[in-house]
Amino acid sequence: MHVQQPASKTGNPIDPWFTPWRFALLLALLILATFPQVLLGLETFVIRDYGFFAYPLAHFQQECFRHGELPLWDPYNNCGVPFLAQWNTMPLYPPSLIYLLLPLPWSLGFFCLLHLWFAGFGMFFLARRWTGNSFAAAFAGVAFAFNGLTLNLLMWPSHIATLSWIPWVVLAVELAWREGGQKIILAAFIGALQMLAGGPEIIFLTWILLLALWVQQFIAGGGDASSPAFSATGASQPRIAMLRRFPLVVALVISLAAVQLLPFLDLAAHSQRSAGYADTRWSMPGWGWANFLVPMAFGRTWTEGVFFQYEQSWTSSYYLGIGALWLALLAVWTVRERRVRLLSAAALVALIFAFGGNTFIYPALRKIIPQLSFVTYPIKYVTLAAFLAPLLAAFAIARQQNLSNGQKTDFKKRLVLVGAILLALIAGILFWAWQFPFPTDDVHATLLNGLSRAAFLILTGALLFVLTRENAPGLRRIAPLILIFGAWLDVFTHEPAQNPTVPPSVYELNLARARLAMQPQPALGESRAMVTPTAAMDFIRFALSDPKNNFLAKRLGYCGNCNLLDGVPKVDGFFSLMPRESDGLISLLYGATNANFPKLNDFLGVSQITAPDEFFHWQPRRTFLPLVTAGQKPIFLDNANTLRALGQNSFDGSKIVFLPPEAKLFVTATNPTTARVLNSKFETRSVDAEVEAAGPSLVVVAQTYYHNWRVYVDDQPTHLLRANYAFQAFQVPAGRHHVRLAYEDLAFQFGAAVSICMAVNCFICLHLLRKRQFRPQP
Repeated sequence: MHVQQPASKTGNPIDPWFTPWRFALLLALLILATFPQVLLGLETFVIRDYGFFAYPLAHFQQECFRHGELPLWDPYNNCGVPFLAQWNTMPLYPPSLIYLLLPLPWSLGFFCLLHLWFAGFGMFFLARRWTGNSFAAAFAGVAFAFNGLTLNLLMWPSHIATLSWIPWVVLAVELAWREGGQKIILAAFIGALQMLAGGPEIIFLTWILLLALWVQQFIAGGGDASSPAFSATGASQPRIAMLRRFPLVVALVISLAAVQLLPFLDLAAHSQRSAGYADTRWSMPGWGWANFLVPMAFGRTWTEGVFFQYEQSWTSSYYLGIGALWLALLAVWTVRERRVRLLSAAALVALIFAFGGNTFIYPALRKIIPQLSFVTYPIKYVTLAAFLAPLLAAFAIARQQNLSNGQKTDFKKRLVLVGAILLALIAGILFWAWQFPFPTDDVHATLLNGLSRAAFLILTGALLFVLTRENAPGLRRIAPLILIFGAWLDVFTHEPAQNPTVPPSVYELNLARARLAMQPQPALGESRAMVTPTAAMDFIRFALSDPKNNFLAKRLGYCGNCNLLDGVPKVDGFFSLMPRESDGLISLLYGATNANFPKLNDFLGVSQITAPDEFFHWQPRRTFLPLVTAGQKPIFLDNANTLRALGQNSFDGSKIVFLPPEAKLFVTATNPTTARVLNSKFETRSVDAEVEAAGPSLVVVAQTYYHNWRVYVDDQPTHLLRANYAFQAFQVPAGRHHVRLAYEDLAFQFGAAVSICMAVNCFICLHLLRKRQFRPQP
C-alpha cells in the first residue's frame, strides 16, 4: 500500500505548522473552550448514566482504594453484586488513578475530557501516518474528538476511555505486524490498556476492523515495498511475518488483560446474559440518515435540555460534522487506494448494521452469526462510522493537497457535485420536516438547525476552494485553521448542550441521608432500602427542566446507584451484569408496578420503602428480619416453584428456607432448630457472625449467592448453598461457632498471575530487543 511522503514535502505552506505538540495545544484549547466550567472545577457533568451510574461507582472505588481494598464486590446494590468483574467499572484501568487519587467530582470530569483529548491526539498520529499530511491529520483529530457521538460518550467514562484508544491500537498493531520486534510489545501493552478500559462493544469493533485491515494487507503481500517488513525475497516474506505477528499480538493482549477478562467471562457465564441474550432496542430509525445532515430533524428536546431522536435513546447525536461528512464522501469517490476502499466498505456495513431491525440485513445475519448479538443496541455500530469518517476526510484533504494543476479541475467538479447533493438533501429534509412533522416536532428549531448546517456547508466549500488556489498564499495559510475551527464550531452548535453541567454540590456525600433522616436508618449488615416498582417507573418518566433539581430529586429516591453516595444498602441497582438468579429475583420484585411481596421484603431486610405519594419520600417498615438468621426448616424445591413460593404471604424467612434439590447431600437438618445469631458484621468482601445452635442448624444470609463466596465455620471450609433462589445458606453443627463468609475470586487471582507473568516477560523481551538493536555491528 502506498504511503505518501511526509507533510513538509506537500505544496501546502500551512502543513509544516501542524506539528504534534502544536496540534495537542490546539485541541486542548478547543476542549477548554467547550467545557471551561468542568476543567476549572466550577461545575460537573450529571446527565443520565454519568450521575446515576458512573459517578457513584467512582466514589465506591475511591473508598475501597482508601481502605486498601480491591472493589471485587459491591454489597450495597442488588443485595450484593460482583463489581470488578463488570468490566465497565474500570477498577484495573491504570488511568483510573486520576479519580482515585484526586478529589471527586472534578477528577472524574477531567478523566473524561483528558480521554477526549487523547482520542483526537491519537487520530492525528494515525491519520498522519496513513496520509502523510499533517493538516489532514489535524482536521481528522478535531473531527474525531468533536462529533455528536464522541461527545455523547462523555457520560460513560469507560466508553470515552475505550474510544480514545481506537486510533492508538490501530496504529500500534499495524506497525507490529509490519515491522515486528519492539513494536509487538508496544502494541500488546496499548491493546491491553484499551481492554482494561471496559467498553466491550467498542473493543469488539476495534479488533474486527484490525482483522479486516490485516486480511487486506496479507492478501496484498505485506504492503508497500519500501516497508521495513518487505524484504528482497519478495511478497512471501512479509506474508509469513504477518501470519505470526498479528496472532501473537492478540495472544499477548489477552494475556496482559487476563486479570480483567477472566472475571468478566466468569460473570458473563453465570449472568442473565449467558444464554441467547440479545437486546435489539434502539436501532437507528429508517429515516435516521437525515440526522447526519440535519441533526435536530425528527426528534425532541427533553425537559433537561438534551435532544434525542425518536425511537432510540442511546446516543443524543451521531452528527459527524457537515465538513467531515462532505470530505469523507469525496474520499470514497476520488481516492483510489485499497485502504480507503476498505474503510469505506467498513463504514457502510456499520451504518447498515446500525439500522438493526429496520432493514432485513442485520436480523438475517444475526441468525447466521449469533455473536453479532454481543452488541446490545444496534445503534452502537455507528461508533465505527464515527471513527472512520475523520480518516476518510483526511484522505480527501491529502488528495487535494497533492494534486497537480491538471487534476485539480476534476477534483473541483467532484467537490462541487458532492456539496450540491448534500445541500439538496438538506433542503429536502427541511421540506419533509416542514410538511410532514411528527406530533412533538419543533419545526422552527429544525428549520434553523438545517439552515445553519447549510451555512457551514457553504463555508466549508469556500475554504476548500481557497485551498486549491495557487495565487492566494495568504488565504491558503489561514484557511486550514479556519476550516478546523469551523468543524469544531459546527459540532459545538449542532444541538443543545449534550452534556449539561451542574454545581459539584449535587454529589455531596450523605446529602440524601441528612435530608431524609430515615428511622430506622438502613446500614450495611443491618437493613436495606427498597424502591418500589411504581417508583422505579416514575424515575423513567420524571424529568425536570433543571438538570440539578432533576438529579437531586431522583437522588433522594436513590435512583440508579446514588445510594452509594450515602452508604445505604438497597435491594435494586444499576449494573450491566448480575448473577442469573439475582436477576430472576429482581424480575419477580419489579415485574409489575403493583407487585407487592411483604414477606419477601421482610427476608431481604427492607426497613425503608418508597412511600406511595412520591418516589423521594420514604416510609419505615418494622417487620424486617436481620440479614443473618438461623434455625430454619429446609424445604427442597426447584427454581420455578421456589420463585412462586417466595411470592406467597405464607413465606416466613425466619422459619423456612427453600433449597434446591441437589442441596440434600449437604444438609442433615430436617426441621426447625433452636439456633440464634449472637452478632454479625458485614464488610465489603466478608461477613463475620457468631452462631449458637442446639443441634445441626441452617444459617441463612440475605446476600446474593455467587460461586466466588466461600464459607468457613471455625476456620474450616464448609459447603455454601443457594437458598431462597438467589441467596446464601450453610449448615453449622451444634454449639457456638464463629462463621466467616469471604469473597475469593479465583478467576481474578489466576488472571492476575497470568497478567503479571506476561508483563514481566514482555519487559524482559523488550529489554533484550533494545539491547540487540544497539549492539555494535562488526
